[in-house]
Amino acid sequence: MLTGKQRAYLRKLANPLPAAYQVGKSGYQTEAYLEQIRQGLDKNELIKLCVLETAEDSPRVISEALCRLVPCEGVQVIGRKIVLYRKNPKKPVIELP
Repeated sequence: MLTGKQRAYLRKLANPLPAAYQVGKSGYQTEAYLEQIRQGLDKNELIKLCVLETAEDSPRVISEALCRLVPCEGVQVIGRKIVLYRKNPKKPVIELP
């Protein structure tokens, strides 16, 4: 579980990141999509997703579901953007305060 200070630090790091993944009408619960998210988190630890207007669920619901399915930590949901974090146990990239 992330503390408020850690969450604020991760939000600062995520601000300039482009949205690397999109969630649309094809959904987010397919195994192929979940594997893409897992690989992105393994490589970068911090990723940003964009929820398209055609998505069936709200960004908050999608964030909570991805955190359960991947598993990872939800850092922020703002508008249609989601920021997710998962520490890489082998080669950590981000050093949390």
